[in-house]
Amino acid sequence: MPLTCQQLLNKYSAPWASATVHPFLAQCQQGTIQAQQFNTWLIQDYHFVVEFTRLAASLIQSAPVSHLDLLLGGMTVLKDELNWFQTKAMERNLNLGQPLQPTCQTYCSFMADLAHEPYGLKATGFWAIELAYNQGWQGHSPMPQPYAEFADRWGNADFTTYVDLLEQQADSVLQSADDATCIEVEKTFLTVAILEKDFWQMAYAEGVSG
Repeated sequence: MPLTCQQLLNKYSAPWASATVHPFLAQCQQGTIQAQQFNTWLIQDYHFVVEFTRLAASLIQSAPVSHLDLLLGGMTVLKDELNWFQTKAMERNLNLGQPLQPTCQTYCSFMADLAHEPYGLKATGFWAIELAYNQGWQGHSPMPQPYAEFADRWGNADFTTYVDLLEQQADSVLQSADDATCIEVEKTFLTVAILEKDFWQMAYAEGVSG
């Protein structure tokens, strides 16, 4: 039986729960997150999205033609997202030029390496990253202002549909994956889960300024 994304979620349910349920999200929902903590996350997430956009571009380079429409649509959303992050940073008087924190650097390096892997690994990792945001923000909604806008961006129904379609595309590639590839896919999925948990936790690091 071929490996599927749902099997990954079932097998690694505990680490996946840690990737999508975190005090950072809970405190955003409760309105108790400190501005310093949220700003730390926002700046580092901007850097993350820059590298994630490069990963998305690498998928387009190696994707089957039937997958291009969805991936190209996603690139348009990422373009808007990068601009949106810049607007949010301006509203908060934040400097997006601050260096990457070690956790963010580790995640960005992982994505840079993933961009050179076979399409099946990239497609699965890309889906997992998007799913983590979709489930994380959706699972902690509704949120009060000013966090409602963030929860809606990644927790809305259209984004959920997009993530579901990414899952279908990943599954279609995994149908023909050999055992060695499946092992690497599992490693990739588990790495995403761990990195997502660490990324939320990074919001509590010190040293962010305007």
